[in-house]
Amino acid sequence: MRLTRRGLLAGAGASALGAAGIYELVDRLTEAPRRAHVFTRPREQHLLQGLRVVDDDGVEVLVPPLHHQVVTARVSVRDSPRALREARLAFEQALVTLERRFEPTPAGLGLTVAWGLPYFERFVPAPAQRYLPVDHRASKGRLRPVRAVVDAIRFPSDPDATVLERNDLAVLLRSDKREHVATGARALFDAVGGIFELTSVRKGFAGGGFEGGRSLPKLMALAAGVPGAELVPESAQLFLGFTSTQRAGMGPARIANLETLGLSDGGPGGYFAGGTTMHLSHLFEDLEAWYVDFDHDQRVETTFRPALRVARARLTVRQDPEDVVTIAGNVADYRRHGTIGHSASIMPSSRLQHDVEGADGNLYRKGTAIPLRADFNTLDNPFFWSADPERDGQADGPAAGLHFASFNPTSDDFHRNRLAMDGRLPDGTRLEFEPRARGQGLNSVLRTTHRQNFLVPPRRRRSFPLSELL
Repeated sequence: MRLTRRGLLAGAGASALGAAGIYELVDRLTEAPRRAHVFTRPREQHLLQGLRVVDDDGVEVLVPPLHHQVVTARVSVRDSPRALREARLAFEQALVTLERRFEPTPAGLGLTVAWGLPYFERFVPAPAQRYLPVDHRASKGRLRPVRAVVDAIRFPSDPDATVLERNDLAVLLRSDKREHVATGARALFDAVGGIFELTSVRKGFAGGGFEGGRSLPKLMALAAGVPGAELVPESAQLFLGFTSTQRAGMGPARIANLETLGLSDGGPGGYFAGGTTMHLSHLFEDLEAWYVDFDHDQRVETTFRPALRVARARLTVRQDPEDVVTIAGNVADYRRHGTIGHSASIMPSSRLQHDVEGADGNLYRKGTAIPLRADFNTLDNPFFWSADPERDGQADGPAAGLHFASFNPTSDDFHRNRLAMDGRLPDGTRLEFEPRARGQGLNSVLRTTHRQNFLVPPRRRRSFPLSELL
């Protein structure tokens, strides 16, 4: 049988699911953190159980899983109720089998299944028209109905070449053990043949030098020969140095659910209640520009807030509710210094501006973070594997970057945060910058190559949502 180019690409994608590449070094360079054992599974499939909390310079920090992988795909089954029903049952069975084998913690395997708008538009258009949840705040602001999940957009500081993707599906796999991630990916996409056509495989790692452990970013960057690797701090959690998983800077448990803060709902009958939205993007990071053109104080100001002073050896900076910067504070910083800090700029949109009693019965205090981030370092350039290397700009050799995944109650909620990084604050205030100007926070050393928004259903609706209603 003659193998077509499409067949060759599909075969290469399947091989990439379990391949390690340079990420095999992660297990040689560090040991897995101690983790609590948890066997209960909440209805929210985007919540990872058993995350360890450690104290770093007096700040509580969440210790993320060591290994991360995102697989994107198109649905390749026939557009018929019977074919979709069979695919839904087969995919759910594969997910259940993995859950029986691995606990839902970094010591086991975290699985999050997210669906893009192309899936809803192509396979379940009629149910989607009725059941996709609505973003109440965005609808009120635009005087028309706006869905909780909308297409990704290019932001003012994005290059014109940023690809706005149209994948049907994205699956995020997280674990301290690389073989768990590989087993999960193969079980969902290789063993369940004929249901999906892979479009990309994206891999990476996370891990700072907490509790005396060895930090991965510098060691991995040096091993890969990335320009500027020798400048990365020894105990950095990310390539750009500063810790990003402060417990107070990450949304608590169910706050990012569609319905918790009342920004959206679960759709008719609560079909999607317990779900959320996910933004997925890839960014290149210019390490030489960051560490050569910015001194320590300038890196602190760019990452956090102008005029903030932090000891040179300190990489974990407090981000508590009392540290939240208001719109007025950002405007004052801009007028005085001509710059904005990354954290400060997004706080008016990423932190609660007043106490909120959530739909889950919890009281969320003013200053509480909303997004749940799951971003991770990568040496992909830009992906580990791509079905369309020309479109995706695949290049030889490793490159320092970030696969950015963020769970927000709605896509518009993420857009508000990202626009704030460009000086477009949520009350309409505009702080004028040239795109990717130095004063525009981290945008001057970041280059986004790809973006897409997804809907993450609750666990019981994760396999081909709405297809049973056809």
